[in-house]
Amino acid sequence: MVGVKKVSFSLATTESYRDKEGNKVDQTEWHNVVVWRGLADVAEKYLSKGNQVYIEGKIKTRAWDDKDGVKRYTTEIYADNMTMLGGKRDDAQTERPTQKAPEVDIPEPEDDLPF
Repeated sequence: MVGVKKVSFSLATTESYRDKEGNKVDQTEWHNVVVWRGLADVAEKYLSKGNQVYIEGKIKTRAWDDKDGVKRYTTEIYADNMTMLGGKRDDAQTERPTQKAPEVDIPEPEDDLPF
């Protein structure tokens, strides 16, 4: 899309649990997040490494052939909503913005699945 702002960033989520011996184990997953248009403006202006953020969106996987002809895949979260949370904060920043992407009318599938 020509002329449409896009911002991509990595987001880490960490789940903690206790193993059989009672030791705390942290399991971190990295996610690729993509935001568009006005939401991209907010991310660019307010997000920096270490900020906590709440993301809602759709998971999409895309494929392409690299320069050697090998099929590559990536899974990304296309964010619809983003809310800045606690954590590191710039002293000059006095508010945490919440931005919602414009709603898009997506037709529901016609088949009636039992789950």
